[in-house]
Amino acid sequence: MSTELLPALLDRTAAVRPDAPAVDDGTACHTYREVRDASLRLAGWLRAAGVRRGDRVLVALPTDAALPALLYAVARTGAVFVVVRTPAPPVALAHVLDDAEPALVLTDDTTLGDLSRVRRVPVRDATDVAGAANSADAIDEADAIDEADAGPLAVDPVCLIYTSGSTGMPKAVVSTHAQVTFAVRAIQSELRYRPDDVVHDVLPVSFDYGLYQIFLSTVAGARLRLGDPGEAGGRLLTSLVASGATVLPAVPSLAVNLLRLLGRPGAPRPGLRLLTNTGAAMPPEVLTGLRRLLPGLTVQLMFGLTECKRAAIMPPDGDLRHPGACGRALPGTEIFTVDTDGRRQPAGVVGELVVRGPHVMAGYWRRPELTAQRFHRAHGLFPQLHTGDHGHVDADGYVHFAGRRDDVYKEKGTRVSATEVEAAAYRVDGVDAAGVLPPADGRDGATLFVVAALTPGDVLRRLREQLEEMKVPARCVVLPDLPLTGNGKVDRRALARLAGERRG
Repeated sequence: MSTELLPALLDRTAAVRPDAPAVDDGTACHTYREVRDASLRLAGWLRAAGVRRGDRVLVALPTDAALPALLYAVARTGAVFVVVRTPAPPVALAHVLDDAEPALVLTDDTTLGDLSRVRRVPVRDATDVAGAANSADAIDEADAIDEADAGPLAVDPVCLIYTSGSTGMPKAVVSTHAQVTFAVRAIQSELRYRPDDVVHDVLPVSFDYGLYQIFLSTVAGARLRLGDPGEAGGRLLTSLVASGATVLPAVPSLAVNLLRLLGRPGAPRPGLRLLTNTGAAMPPEVLTGLRRLLPGLTVQLMFGLTECKRAAIMPPDGDLRHPGACGRALPGTEIFTVDTDGRRQPAGVVGELVVRGPHVMAGYWRRPELTAQRFHRAHGLFPQLHTGDHGHVDADGYVHFAGRRDDVYKEKGTRVSATEVEAAAYRVDGVDAAGVLPPADGRDGATLFVVAALTPGDVLRRLREQLEEMKVPARCVVLPDLPLTGNGKVDRRALARLAGERRG
């Protein structure tokens, strides 16, 4: 297991490439030396504010060039950073505050600030952070740790990442320095970001996929371009061209939008060499279109969960040689399936996917019962994560995802995966986006929501050319846009509300 602390990733690159550009937001750009120095100054400022080892620091600030230094600074103090996306419903923010019990909240968001003050939690804003980061006072690395409070160990937690389930309030996954640094180096060994890369990240940093772009770029010595949420829409293509982007971490909705923008007459062509995907299955037709319009593009599909960061990664363009697969286990880890009794299954047998290795996170914050259900220590030192996802691992070690446990439902008496139906809908000519709402208890038949220049009847008729009749949803609804979560995934709760409104 790794004994490396998270800030060591930055310190090592800053020592080798001090004057190389590390991060920019389209306005400001900082070198690796500048990010490291700012993180040391901020660590001293946090200590002076009373932050100590094990404390939680809530971060809800603009995603700009100053953010990486702040997260590394929190890690230097031995505290735990919790990145929260705002604006958000007050009830959700109150839940995170009460659950994480932070020692300090860093935010410009009025609602979060007011909720924090009611709970007597100190609040500092972006101006305070910028002042500390740019202070002329020199701070030696040793000054970031006082004599009465030793620095962190690799087994100490470094971040909480809140992730939503199908029901209830979000739960936080606890990640230690060792788990994060192992995952970063294992992922980088497969993706191989380069020092001359520009990694264009428009994903929210509260989403682990977006957050880890900071650490992956650091290890590679690449330049990270942090985009604002608006860049995921109509400005995506022009932003990629302007930044000189070579790497785009994408979820399916982002890739679909990029393909749509590239298809416009006279659209410019960004210099992308690599597109990665996780979060949901990528429609093969979208990848075919992107490869046609961007001939130099390489694709690496991935499969993962917040609970282990990344479980499997395909080799470059491996989807062309192994269609339907989503990757092989990271180096130093393994993936296998188990049956309903938890017995390990041989290659090729469908079951629940289980992940094992040093990247499996420590568990859920203050959720011992849920941690016991999902994280088992039945085999040796490392816990094994029961993912709740179903699929199989073939004889060559490639993982084939079939759907989540809560993704499987019955249609006309037949077990169906919503993921399978969505993939089939994407194969229908004229469908630009698709999302399936499984049937609610007591109701018969799923609902397919699409963005398409077709009638609902046309969509279902053409879908029958892609699926067996018993798997075709009972109804179809055409929308101008699909509702998405903040992480760019189809928002099934919003689809359920839409379905309820139509029934009402």
